Amino acid sequence: MSLKDRRDGKYIKPSGSIAVIFPYIFDRRVDAEVSSKIEFDLEELCKYVDKKNKKGDLEYKMTYFHAIMACFGVVFFNRNKLNRFIQNKRLYERDKIIFSFIAKDKMTDNADEKIICLELNPEENAVQMSKRMAIDVFRSKNEGKNDFDDVLKIFTSLPGWLLGTIVRFVKFLDRHGWNPKALTEGDTNYSTVIFSNLGSIHSNSCYHHLNEYGTNSIVITIGTIREVEGRRKVDITFTLDERIADGFYFAKSVNMAQDIALHPEVLDQKLSKKYEWKD
Repeated sequence: MSLKDRRDGKYIKPSGSIAVIFPYIFDRRVDAEVSSKIEFDLEELCKYVDKKNKKGDLEYKMTYFHAIMACFGVVFFNRNKLNRFIQNKRLYERDKIIFSFIAKDKMTDNADEKIICLELNPEENAVQMSKRMAIDVFRSKNEGKNDFDDVLKIFTSLPGWLLGTIVRFVKFLDRHGWNPKALTEGDTNYSTVIFSNLGSIHSNSCYHHLNEYGTNSIVITIGTIREVEGRRKVDITFTLDERIADGFYFAKSVNMAQDIALHPEVLDQKLSKKYEWKD
């Protein structure tokens, strides 16, 4: 274990002069973010989900959102650079892949929002991953907030001057990787990807900024699925920290996700299986 390692990431020595100097030129994550909206063909993936649900042997119904996340699960297991982050001008790689999203109790303005952080299991397939997601959402909605919500409640009950002082201290700990697990586990800011399923509220995908706090380097928003010339398609918008990998690596990763969606039968295999394809 290197002295430069963090509890939540292994230090990676940058490869190439550009990778070395980038974090010094763009020392903030928001300065290095890039965003792109891409139309995905989901027709085969939707058929895959419909077929699974029609069989009637699933304990929990699989949704299109679950299946899309499973596609990206395969990508992230196959493309390890996507699971990296820059903190304090150093490059790190997580030993876990964590997908996070927000689930609302009800589709109303004042409904509570519940944080869901799902650690991907390399031995699971899409159906098993979908089941865990459904269970997590169900428990969150019926059993109350998670432990991180309780931590936030304590902080937000403090007077403003004290809260500001504590937040500055927490951000200092965050920068050096010294934050305790109570402040990182269950926090979307420490996940590999933050997903936003805007299609669930009948909205289009949109650009979503990255945050300076935490280690999250990628945000993905998913719009409303629509029919185009007889095929179901959706706009997906990616925002990412370009310091963790180059544009070619990101583009190939997106193309892999689209290829998986067009050949969803691979989701019956474990998500971590090496994916062979021609770009």
